[in-house]
Amino acid sequence: MATFISVPLKKSSEVDLVKPLSKFVTATYPAGEEQVEYLRSVEELNKLRKSALGRPLDKHESSLEVLLRYYDQLCAVEPKFPFSENQLCLTFTWKDAFDKGSLFGGSVKLALASLGYEKTCVLFNAAALASQIASEQNLDSDEGLKGAAKFYQLASGAFGHIKDTVLSSLNREPTMDIAPETVGTLSLIMLAQAQEVFFLKATSDKMKDAIIAKLANQAADFYSDAFKQCQYKENLPKEVLPVLAAKHCIMQANAELHQSILAKQKKHFGEEIARLQHGAELVKTVASRYDEYVSVKDLSDKINRALTAAKKDNDFIYHDRVPEVKDLEQIGKAALVKATAITPPISAKFTDLFEKMVLMAVQQSMSVYSQRKAETVNRLVGTMREATNLSNGVLASLNLPAALEDLSGDSIPQSIAEKSRAIVQQGGLQSIEQLIRDLPELLTRNREILDESLKMLDDEESTDNELRSKFNQRWSRTPSGDLYKPLRAEGGSFRNVLDKAVQADQVVRERYHTHCEMIGLLCKPEAELTAAIPSANPAKTLQGSEVVSVLRSQLAQLEEVKREREGLESEIKAVTFDMSVCFLSALAQDGVINEEALSMSQLDQLYGSYSQRVQASLRKQEELLSNVQASHTEFSSLKQSNSETNDREEVLKKLASAHDSYVEITSNLKEGTKFYNDLTEILLKFQNKCSDIVFARKTERDELLKELQQSIAREPSAPSFNVPAYQTNPTTASGPTPAPRTVFQPQQSQAKAPPPQRPPPPVINPQAASAPGNPPSNLPQPVNPPPMAPPSQAQGPPYPTYQGYPGYGYQMPMAYNPYAAYTQYNMPPPMQPYVPYPQGPAPGQGGYPGAPQTQQAPYPYQQPPQQPHQPYYPQQ
Repeated sequence: MATFISVPLKKSSEVDLVKPLSKFVTATYPAGEEQVEYLRSVEELNKLRKSALGRPLDKHESSLEVLLRYYDQLCAVEPKFPFSENQLCLTFTWKDAFDKGSLFGGSVKLALASLGYEKTCVLFNAAALASQIASEQNLDSDEGLKGAAKFYQLASGAFGHIKDTVLSSLNREPTMDIAPETVGTLSLIMLAQAQEVFFLKATSDKMKDAIIAKLANQAADFYSDAFKQCQYKENLPKEVLPVLAAKHCIMQANAELHQSILAKQKKHFGEEIARLQHGAELVKTVASRYDEYVSVKDLSDKINRALTAAKKDNDFIYHDRVPEVKDLEQIGKAALVKATAITPPISAKFTDLFEKMVLMAVQQSMSVYSQRKAETVNRLVGTMREATNLSNGVLASLNLPAALEDLSGDSIPQSIAEKSRAIVQQGGLQSIEQLIRDLPELLTRNREILDESLKMLDDEESTDNELRSKFNQRWSRTPSGDLYKPLRAEGGSFRNVLDKAVQADQVVRERYHTHCEMIGLLCKPEAELTAAIPSANPAKTLQGSEVVSVLRSQLAQLEEVKREREGLESEIKAVTFDMSVCFLSALAQDGVINEEALSMSQLDQLYGSYSQRVQASLRKQEELLSNVQASHTEFSSLKQSNSETNDREEVLKKLASAHDSYVEITSNLKEGTKFYNDLTEILLKFQNKCSDIVFARKTERDELLKELQQSIAREPSAPSFNVPAYQTNPTTASGPTPAPRTVFQPQQSQAKAPPPQRPPPPVINPQAASAPGNPPSNLPQPVNPPPMAPPSQAQGPPYPTYQGYPGYGYQMPMAYNPYAAYTQYNMPPPMQPYVPYPQGPAPGQGGYPGAPQTQQAPYPYQQPPQQPHQPYYPQQ
């Protein structure tokens, strides 16, 4: 039976994918069918991981399919979620596949917050399971040979892919089983075994010897490469090196055997013998050095029979010269195997659970595009609002349109009355004061959320620094200070935003205090408002004046400009465009997204015309305001100038300005309230992000502490020292272990448990010990005999036969118990020493007289002082 190497699976700790992924989905995508579908997909992904890693896997292709499907899903989901230590932090823990652990702790393991690490370990398990499935194939059947070759090539490709990608996927040194040197060696081993399977297939199909020889020679070459790469590495089990050496010799011997048949066909009988001799030497080497791993008896017999026949024919018939092995022509090579390329999806049944989800690169580009769009909209809308405020300010300073409406001199102008009613309908001073009182509470809530978030980071970083200073180089994980830099920068930007918001709130309050008196006046009933406005002599002669008509026309045009701006603002805010299609096409075409160029180009197309309309509105307003000011100058010169008129106009100006300030202050306060409420949601997400990463770091910290404790427990507590020779246990020769079919699989120990410790022997009475028939007491007796090695098997009872002293070599009856007198020691028969009796009693007599009990001596190192130097056991 051929010996093939297969690889054990890595073991992983359980990871909850549902909570963090669901939190990201709910925070990123709005509530609706799309969000529900993604949450359902998260549940399916968690179930898929449990199926692939949470249970023992059968050595069957269906189990391999589950592993490959999970690997494909990881590759598909990686660009759609922000997996990283400081964003969506998931810590994956895996054990070293080849480490069996120690007495004081578990096996070597590594925990990393890296999806690339998870992918690497899952692919390792897929390769390992493929090697196990291949080793279980029936190589006597054609289907079994084809399956074995397919799975070995898949395993070789998977190990090779890990070799090329593991260092870029991890930000730390990997465990030894997935180190590039280890998986590179495993890839070569799997490729060599796949080539050997093709050799077995060609042999089974009885193909031409020339082809078989080339296949065998190529397999020997592959095994040689694997052996050279493996012999300087200590990552793999010790059984691997001899198996590779043996396989190299066996494949080379097979190549020489089939090449010798070709030489015989060409009547090169000397070459035939030389090749058979070389093959025999190779097989002999395997039998002498690696017999416990690989059996070559059949091949050895086949080569020796062919060699004997060839020598006989050459000696009696051909007399051809036998050349040296170094002078023989090189055997050709034929490589029929190739490592399977790992290009996801590998699984034939793979379906992307998150097929509709946009890639993270597109999501990030969409986020930046949204910010650019918001800035563009805010710039256009802000420009128009500033122009409107400027127009209102100029008109208020000119007391327009109130000056045109107040030609009677004793009634409230219509515009002032309308403004008063508008303020009263909006709640007057009470509404503003309530909004002002709410702002500090909203600000305090946001500050508390931000402070609590940063405090979590500070506490975890402080703990990390303490452990780093304690363990020094052993504390190998990423420093929290480096990891939290993006979060702290984000928190700093939030704090700056809050500081600016506080300054803006103060400006609004000051403006309110400046205009609150006049706003309060506008809130009074009409009679009180009329009484509060000074009266003046009317300029009734101006009511039909052309100047008044022109001024009113200009004011009407100015109001039309303001209404057009309101409509233009609504149009600008309503513009929508799906940039994801543009970003996806760019990603598919170029492999990268130039977000800035694409966004700016699209925004120019969307808002270029609106920007032109805004500028046209500003120019028209500037022209109208210039005309209004000129007309108002002419209007003022026609009016009768007196102090009462000036006082009335001054109050009307203040009332108009108070109305405009009320509208602006109310708008600012409502925007501030909305700003604080929106910021609260953002800060809560920031707090969740900080909480998640701190929790993940705590989990990683606990895993690393546990691993450090185990490694410290495994370290020797004192320097090594030389044990005296007399205390050294004698070494026991152990027989060769049979070669396992699967070398890497953990083997259960076949050694039986050692027997229980023997109790100390009884102390023999000196008088009884010196009785006739005992061995002479003058024989040398060691005081400190060397300790005896424990027997490999539990010892059986000494009867029914017993040798006894010389001259007493009779056979005891089955029912006879010579130890009955010593039952006072409560010793089981296998453990009781034999105490001889003076010569004379005939067989079948009563039990031997027991020796009186004295203090027992410890065994076997000390004897009591009164004990003569007698041997405990009969001397043969």
